[in-house]
Amino acid sequence: MGFYSIMRGILLSSCLLFSCLAYSTTPTLEIAHHPYWLKLGHYNQPFLSMYESEVDSSEFFFSEVGKTDPHAELLATIAAFKSDDDNQAKCRFPARYNWLKEHFFTNWPALSCPEIETWQQLINPKGMTLVFPTAFMNDPSSMFGHTLLRIDAKDQTRSRELIAFAVNFAAEPDVTDNAALYALKGIIGQYPGKFTLMPYYRKVREYNDLESRDIWEYKLSLSDQEIQRVLLHLWEMQWATFDYFFVDENCSYQLLALLQLARDDLSLTAPFSSHAIPSDTVAALKQHGLLQTPRYRAASGTKLINYESQLTEQQVYLARLLRDGVALDELSLAPEQAVPVLEMAYEWLNYQYYDQGLARDAIAPRLTKLLHQRSQFHVVSPFKPAPKPRVSPDNGHGSSRVGVIFNDYEHTASRFGLTYRVAYHDLLDNPGGFIPGAQISFFDLEVNQGSNENLHLERLLLIDAMSLAPDNGLFNSWSWNVRAGFDRQPTQTKREGRLFLQGGYGKSFGDASHLQSYLLGSSVVQSGDLIDSVSFGLGSEAGVIWQVTDSQKLALSGQAFWLMNEPSVDYQLTFSAHWQIALAQNWGLRSSAIYQDWQRSEQQFKLQLFHYF
Repeated sequence: MGFYSIMRGILLSSCLLFSCLAYSTTPTLEIAHHPYWLKLGHYNQPFLSMYESEVDSSEFFFSEVGKTDPHAELLATIAAFKSDDDNQAKCRFPARYNWLKEHFFTNWPALSCPEIETWQQLINPKGMTLVFPTAFMNDPSSMFGHTLLRIDAKDQTRSRELIAFAVNFAAEPDVTDNAALYALKGIIGQYPGKFTLMPYYRKVREYNDLESRDIWEYKLSLSDQEIQRVLLHLWEMQWATFDYFFVDENCSYQLLALLQLARDDLSLTAPFSSHAIPSDTVAALKQHGLLQTPRYRAASGTKLINYESQLTEQQVYLARLLRDGVALDELSLAPEQAVPVLEMAYEWLNYQYYDQGLARDAIAPRLTKLLHQRSQFHVVSPFKPAPKPRVSPDNGHGSSRVGVIFNDYEHTASRFGLTYRVAYHDLLDNPGGFIPGAQISFFDLEVNQGSNENLHLERLLLIDAMSLAPDNGLFNSWSWNVRAGFDRQPTQTKREGRLFLQGGYGKSFGDASHLQSYLLGSSVVQSGDLIDSVSFGLGSEAGVIWQVTDSQKLALSGQAFWLMNEPSVDYQLTFSAHWQIALAQNWGLRSSAIYQDWQRSEQQFKLQLFHYF
């Protein structure tokens, strides 16, 4: 850079600084480091590092170095507003303008943006609702659930809220990517993420119907002025794109970043520097007093199970006939008998339409016919609504977990250890606020103190996911699991480490909230010091899980593998029994008895005390 270029830069900065001070007694450097200005620019400052904005699009900044320099961005913003004769800059960043005018440049003229005024008249905002669709295990980006906002209109009623506007932050993936590539790119942040505004009924159809996910709706305790602040910043988000990460900078994190603009002193994103699990972000809003009592919107599958539980086997059989196209006249039913059967048939066919992606041209006339037939009977529906779950997601246990462990082995000395899990929930954890029969754990670590009093790695599960969707007369559901990581296995001399990848596919039966069993065909690939090369195994995994009370759960499981390329060992067996007691919402005590037979048979007893946070 030449001498004259440097001098021009210094003079420009001096002029801007002088202009700012002419309007305010507060130095611009102090303004630039104000928490609210940093929130407006989505700036973070890692420990002993420079500032950097999470926004990755240059259109969001006036300064060429605005992404990494909040002071330069402030000076460029003020300069743009001062020279903005046609209000283009002010109306592009109205939240910035209003905040600077309110606190530092009170003699600036009032904001005048006809386009924004028209937009707000269309939205007609009166309140905001946080919407939490529960987890969807068959989509890598939705295994933890999702959050979005609904903008509630002034004339809104319960029946009209579906036509309200929803604010959604989501990745914009490449449609040609397969599921594995989609998951990988989402983990390493290779997709852009953007805020979008859409009718709320589109999201309800997607989550409630297409994916059969229950929805929780939390009205937010925000004043009219605070709602206005959030909406003006949402307007600014038209020019912002982010690198989307499934684990941290995801939908829930960015909604917190948007909502914390409501107040100068509101800091919502600070606790979520490493990961942002939707249920944790909902709990964070509750801790700040922003959530009201939630409403529950049951998914189509939940409604169908609820209907089926209130019918006899004969009524379910008749509903199946109507669902499959049998004429109502052929059944010769009295009105009191026909109504529940017709309603069940409609819900059943509607569920299949979305779940199986059936052809609209073929299914829509049949659904219309069932509705018409139901309308002929002036009888109140006999069905009670689906019961609201006992615990809402904001009251579930924390997604991270630490614990202390006592291990008693048959052939080696007893050991004490520590465990840590980044996220999120396993089948033995306190089920309140989580989906029954679903498990996903990331980075589950256990270290033990060995005989030499040094800590050594006992287990590291990179992922341990399981989905036990019960198979029954209503749903032809499949269950699956996948585990990958490192653990130690008993040998003739000591416990040796292995790397492994295991997966299974099969069926589960019963009620995931009470008593459930499962049987999976399974396979394993493993290697390590106790194996000559790489070992392949085929076999099965089976288990029973019993929710004894709200606070106690028992689980029995077994795995058996036939090993195809180990000359000295033909099989690998593991049997385990677990009992967990939920001592409190965020405390649990788990005891386990484990039998293993591979390189050596061994019995193990394990006692673990967990704290969730």
